[in-house]
Amino acid sequence: MNIYVSNLSYEVTEQDLQDAFAAFGEVESAKIIKDMYTGRSRGFGFVEMPKNADANSAIEGLDGKELKGRTLKVNKARPRSRGRGSGGNRGSGRRGGGGRFY
Repeated sequence: MNIYVSNLSYEVTEQDLQDAFAAFGEVESAKIIKDMYTGRSRGFGFVEMPKNADANSAIEGLDGKELKGRTLKVNKARPRSRGRGSGGNRGSGRRGGGGRFY
């Protein structure tokens, strides 16, 4: 199960996240999302646990708990939506009017 973890302190490392969730069972991966330009944490991340029972225990056990000075918000991750915004055909087709060049 993929778990969404938010309100992370900027000092929390992926290893800290993995260690916190490992108390509830096997952790496949722990990833903190970082700003692509600065490399700084964006304050949220994802933890993947193979057993749903362990994942549910971790969600119940860690939601509202403190880690490095911040109160965690822990939920089952929602499936990723395709694309951004309201949809539509982005970047396809031609631009501009039908003028001719002589």
